Formats: sequence, structure tokens, C-alpha cells
Amino acid sequence: MKRFHVHAHVQDLQASIAFYSKMFSAEPTRVESDYAKWMIEDPRINFAISTRGSAPGVDHLGIQADTEEELAALKSSAEAAGMTLLDVGETSCCYARSDKYWVTDPQGIAWEQFRTLGNIPVFSEKPKVEASEAAACCANAAPRGKPAGIPVTAAPSACC
Repeated sequence: MKRFHVHAHVQDLQASIAFYSKMFSAEPTRVESDYAKWMIEDPRINFAISTRGSAPGVDHLGIQADTEEELAALKSSAEAAGMTLLDVGETSCCYARSDKYWVTDPQGIAWEQFRTLGNIPVFSEKPKVEASEAAACCANAAPRGKPAGIPVTAAPSACC
């Protein structure tokens, strides 16, 4: 079953953790010095916040697939619709290793579609390829501001 994903940048992590813990009536499932995440079942959402963004607000939206087959079906639908995909493949980001790709809506909103493969102890790991060949990790590198269907070349950037 898929899960909706929202990642927001915040200025005060502790105040935001307190606020969202009250709003969701649940403590975060993961807390780091710069990051917190709630895996809520009702509604089914992966809600993450971090202090790593340049400005507070929603950074990106996404769909988290539970299985390789669900992710493949999401990708197939995006390709059939003629969307430009930034296929990252397996990468590390947000204290997790994931298989992911990005699409951007006509307004420039980045959508991450991913499957989590496991947890890691750091926010991100350096890519195993040279920086010029590195895959983008998070929305900062997603093809923002380009309508769907227009080819985009994204540069590597800091992870979400």
C-alpha cells in the first residue's frame, strides 16, 4: 500500500516537533539533530521536517511505495503520461537508503516517488560516482519550474 509523503523545512526543529506531535497525537518515529519523521497510519502519511532547507515551508511532496512492483507501476504511469523523470535509482537521503525518481508538475512542484530500502545513520552518504555523474537526491535537484514533458538536466545538490 502506498503512502503520501510531505517534507517541510522548519526553522525551529524542537518547536515543530512539539507542534506536530500534538497535531498527530503521536511522537516522531525518527528524530535526529536536524530532522524528524512521523509514519502516521490514519491518514497514511510519511511526514518529515528538517532544518536543511533555505527557507521554511513545504519542500516537496511524494508517494512512498511499499514494494518494488508498486514503484515500477508508479513510474510506468508517469512515463505513459509523458512526464519527464529524473531517475535517481538507489541513493541515500533523509537517514534512509531508497530507490527513487522525481517528476515536476506544471507549476514547478517537485514530486518524489520512492521505495525505502533501509535506514542509515547519517542524513546522506556521498555518491559512489564522481560529482559530475552523481544522481540528485532530493527536491533541490529535482527539475523545478519546468513543465512536465520538457527535458531537464539536474545538477547534484544537498539531500533533502
